[in-house]
Amino acid sequence: MSYDAPVLVISVAAELAGMHPQTLRQYDRLGLVSPTRTRGRGRRYSLRDVQTLREVQRLSQDEGINLAGIKRILALESEVERLQAEVDALRHAADPGRRVFAAGPEGEVIAVPRGHRPARLTSSGALVVWRPHR
Repeated sequence: MSYDAPVLVISVAAELAGMHPQTLRQYDRLGLVSPTRTRGRGRRYSLRDVQTLREVQRLSQDEGINLAGIKRILALESEVERLQAEVDALRHAADPGRRVFAAGPEGEVIAVPRGHRPARLTSSGALVVWRPHR
């Protein structure tokens, strides 16, 4: 079973998280944890959701952080994970055969194979950055 597979009904997820099912409903309404919905609108939680619920409980009870603060912490942690994945992808793309990068129209970084010019991405052209040989 995948860690992200939404297979747990609310009663099982609540028991695993050590909470009342109504608490999970409230956290869903507040956007702290967003379970997957079935066609009948029933909530399905993953093991990752249960882990998040436990973290919400820990931050609330042990650290005394209010729910708005917890929501912000979770959003920042999610952003850090996204940025780390982007850094990992860039490191992978920066192997010896692919060291040239271009900036896309939205500011994203695009790896360009060595010896190729980037396609014109905007009316002003693309910014190309490279690392000279040492």
